[in-house]
Amino acid sequence: MVLLTAAEIKKSYITRTLFSNVSFQVSEGDRVGLVGVNGCGKTTLFHLITRAEPFDGGELHLSKNAVLGYVRQHADSFIARSAYEEVLSVFAPLMETERELAEITAKISQEEDGERLDSLVRKQHALSESFERDGGYTFRGRVRSTLIGLGVDEEMQKRDVRSLSGGEKAKVLLASMLLCGANLLLLDEPTNHLDILAVEWLEEYLLSYRGAYIVISHDRYFLDRVTNRTFEIENGRLLGYAGSYSAFMEKKAHERDLSERHYRNTVKEIKRIEGIVAQQRQWNRERNIKTAESKLKEIDRLKETLVKPEEEPDALRFRFFAPPAVTNDVAACDDLSKSFEGKTLFSGVELLIKNGERAFLLGANGSGKTTLFKILLGRLSPDSGRRMLGAGVNTGYYDQNLSTLSLEKQVIDELWDAYPAMTQTAVRTALGRFLFKGDDVFKRVNDLSGGERARLCLLKLMLSGANLLFLDEPTNHLDIASREALEGALMEFDGTLFVISHDRYFINKLATRVFLLEQNGLKSYDGDYDAFLQEREKEQARQEKEEKPEEKKAAAEEYQAAKESRANMRRLRARLGAVERENSELHEELDALFSALSDPETAADYLKVTQITERIEEIKARIEELEGEWLGLAELLEE
Repeated sequence: MVLLTAAEIKKSYITRTLFSNVSFQVSEGDRVGLVGVNGCGKTTLFHLITRAEPFDGGELHLSKNAVLGYVRQHADSFIARSAYEEVLSVFAPLMETERELAEITAKISQEEDGERLDSLVRKQHALSESFERDGGYTFRGRVRSTLIGLGVDEEMQKRDVRSLSGGEKAKVLLASMLLCGANLLLLDEPTNHLDILAVEWLEEYLLSYRGAYIVISHDRYFLDRVTNRTFEIENGRLLGYAGSYSAFMEKKAHERDLSERHYRNTVKEIKRIEGIVAQQRQWNRERNIKTAESKLKEIDRLKETLVKPEEEPDALRFRFFAPPAVTNDVAACDDLSKSFEGKTLFSGVELLIKNGERAFLLGANGSGKTTLFKILLGRLSPDSGRRMLGAGVNTGYYDQNLSTLSLEKQVIDELWDAYPAMTQTAVRTALGRFLFKGDDVFKRVNDLSGGERARLCLLKLMLSGANLLFLDEPTNHLDIASREALEGALMEFDGTLFVISHDRYFINKLATRVFLLEQNGLKSYDGDYDAFLQEREKEQARQEKEEKPEEKKAAAEEYQAAKESRANMRRLRARLGAVERENSELHEELDALFSALSDPETAADYLKVTQITERIEEIKARIEELEGEWLGLAELLEE
């Protein structure tokens, strides 16, 4: 069943058209990732769907069976109540039924008239059935487990929601949306403010969710796990692809390659024919003139089909330069501990980072990762222990709060004041490489978006010449294209990296070592994020083996069952992916066949038409089979 239909939607602001001719459908079971560079109109499209903003052309239709759930990227205002009560309020109808049941039960215990008693009992029975059917006996537990899964602990649940930070409020809003009973969710950067454990919890929630959703995210690992379709807004158009983000990127690159090759070959053919025309005209005989006229018609036909591939959006181009460190041991600490207000963040932290390593620091929100960075940088003092930097080590720090920027300065002055030896031309050139062009360089820093401020901070860091970079969530404000540019620049960096990040795709691209910060110290793992996960699973298995003898058998059986379940889920997901790929390929072949039928030359050939029609019927039958199998697999994965 189709839940949402958009047809030729257009949205403009004064002189700028954000996008036009946007058409798509979202059906039950669709899990759509919406991607595109910052400012391309992703959040605006959500506003149009929810009617928060008007559109300038086209049609948007929400099915009468669709129940929409949407939370804005930034937290709205709240009334005075606890975080738990805020989320619980989405179950107001159930709580009203609960209150009615309590009243009826009290009346039944006091009623003596038999006829009125029967009426009350019947009403109680009907209400009890609807209460149970709608989850009346589980909704409070679901609220608590959802909040805890998203990283809102018991203590935070009791606090007045108005006193929470922006990130904590965002988690409360996300929990409310997940529980509101919608069958079509609009998720705008839902992984912002979540640590890796909470993101993984959200992934599992969405994988078991029975409705449809569109999710805006720059988290490529997350998109690969939870989406089966991808929409991209680029150059004012929306294009849809079957498959998750990685599949979309492969298909997009392949299509761009084919398009560019076709364009080059067509241009080459036109030039070749133009040469023939020039030659025939030079000979200037009647036969040559006719040949030239025929060739000119051929050129016109080719030009009609000639479409120049659209240029890719501007991307960051930069490289970090670093003078070599004198020593091989660039950073170390010994028995570090730190507490705040009587609460121990960590203790017994031992660390050694070698020259050229790309180390990543993981840990739950509030575990003290940023605090550890500041101690290593000498900006905070530890309660105990010591920190050391090697000879010739020059540090650079990227602060996730972007607090190193002066908000009242113009962009050009912010950079020039930091590096006064640069010429104005050099400053403008550097800013241009970071997509600050024309009058953008005269904007106040305070007027920049989060992504623009992040780019400015990265530019200042790039020019610093530091050979040990401390990067605290460097991808947080960047779109996917900027993240990929940053990955490329850091891969070529000759110095050493120590990075805090919850971007698992980013970690997999760069990490040579992963540290996990816990309250009782730091654990080290060689390799990337996936290698870290595998090692953690092995650790868990070893711990289970060391349990008491009477618990071993039950634990082993539970572990084996979970392992088999995970293996079965992997097989089902793999098959689901294969079905989606074959379905996508068949649809592409179907489009090509229909295009062939519209060709006058083909239409005049009865045998060709018959063969094409037979193949179309074969493909339709196979697509029907695949759709049936897909639904079956989807149901199994949701159980």
